[in-house]
Amino acid sequence: MNRRQLVQAALTTLPLGLVQAQTTFPSKPMRIVVPFGAGGVADLTARAVAQKLSTNVGQPVVIDNRPGAGGIVAAELVAKADPDGHTLLLMSNGTAVSAGLFKSLPFNPRTDFAPISLLGLFDIAIVVPEASPHQTLADLIGFGRSNPGKLNIGTINIGSTQHLAAELLRTQANLIAPIIPYNGTPAVIHALRGGQIDAAVEILGPLKPQINAKAVRLLGVMGAKRPPDLPLVPVVRELPGLSSFNVSSWNALAAPGKTPQPIVQRLHTEVAKILTEPEMVQRLASFNVQAQSSTPTQLAQLLDADIQRWREVILKAGIPQQ
Repeated sequence: MNRRQLVQAALTTLPLGLVQAQTTFPSKPMRIVVPFGAGGVADLTARAVAQKLSTNVGQPVVIDNRPGAGGIVAAELVAKADPDGHTLLLMSNGTAVSAGLFKSLPFNPRTDFAPISLLGLFDIAIVVPEASPHQTLADLIGFGRSNPGKLNIGTINIGSTQHLAAELLRTQANLIAPIIPYNGTPAVIHALRGGQIDAAVEILGPLKPQINAKAVRLLGVMGAKRPPDLPLVPVVRELPGLSSFNVSSWNALAAPGKTPQPIVQRLHTEVAKILTEPEMVQRLASFNVQAQSSTPTQLAQLLDADIQRWREVILKAGIPQQ
C-alpha cells in the first residue's frame, strides 16, 4: 500500500465531521486574542507567530488585543467562541494564576481550552542597584537569611507573576523579607534606583536597558537554565537548597475546548515548525523570548502544574481572592 492509500485508509476511520474539518481548515481569516495591550512581549510574540502562520496556512491571522481584568475578558471570549480553530487564545502563566487568584471565573482554565503549543519562555530576573553591596545572588540570599526583615524586595502589583515568583523565592529560600508591590515596572525601577528597595524581581527584557546602562545590576534569573545571551548569569536553582526552583514566564496558544482534534493537531504542527525556523528564533530572541514549542499534552501538563503551584503560593502568602 502506497502513502496515498495509507492516508485515505486513515481518514476513513475518522468521523466525517473531523475529516472535513481537517481538509478544509482554515476556511476563513483567523484571529489570536491577546489578553495584553499592544507593544508588550506577549503581543510582539503573537504578532510574529501570526505573520508566519498566515503565510503557511493561506489565510489572514489577525491580533485582537483584549487587555484587562487579569486576562479574563480575553479568555472568556475564546472559551465561548466557535470551536472551529479560527479563534485562538494567547495563553500565559497568567491563565494559571487566575485560577487561584479569583473566587470564580466564567470559564474553566483546563476544560474550556484545547492546548496547542507553547510559544516561548522569558526570564524573570533578580536585580539590585548598581551601588548595592550584594555582588552575587548568593550574597543577596545569604544576607536575607542572616538579617531577618532587613531585605526589601520590590515587584509589580500583587498577584502578578513577578510578585508570586518573589513570594515563592521568599518561602523556598527561607527569607523573612518584606515584598513591596508597585504599580508597574517604571515605579519598581525608580524605587530600586532611589534606594527604597534593596532588590527587585521583574521580567528580564524590560530591565535590559537599565542593566546595560549600569543603573542596576543583574544577579540572577529564576528559570531552569542560564539565559543563552548571558551565560555568566546564574540561576536560583544553582544555590544550595534551591535545586528545585524554576520559574519562567511563558506564552502559548490554545483553542476553544471542543475544537476537533485534527484541527488542534494541524495548528500544533504549523506552530512547532514555525518555532524551529532560525529567523523566528532570532526574532523572538530580540524580544528576550526563548522560542520553545511543546505538544498539546505537555502544555496541558504545564498549565496543570502552574495552577497548582500558584494556588499554593497565593494561599501561603495570604493573598485575598478577588
